[in-house]
Amino acid sequence: METRAVAKFVRISPQKMRIIIKEVRGKTLEEAIAILSFMPKKGAKILADLIKSAAANASQNLGLDIDTLRLKKVYADEGPMLKRWRPRAQGRATRIRKRTSHITVIVDEI
Repeated sequence: METRAVAKFVRISPQKMRIIIKEVRGKTLEEAIAILSFMPKKGAKILADLIKSAAANASQNLGLDIDTLRLKKVYADEGPMLKRWRPRAQGRATRIRKRTSHITVIVDEI
């Protein structure tokens, strides 16, 4: 039985999030949280909180044991972009794209 947790509209680009996700995909929850706790990136804390939420969903809703769970699927999809403008030389302007992510964590029993 699998359970999921989703974080939407997170203010980090999916490209940066996928670098972190590659490190923990397929690991047990303990290993993943241990890896993320020593990772000096903004997305590591976001992902760790999301993994804890998925574990809480599994134990609360399905009655699964947290020690027997592993990360089955973890992925980051692109959310909507916030578009801003930055003034440049000679009256021009360039677009700034502030990207957002939809992050999904699916946990399953070993």
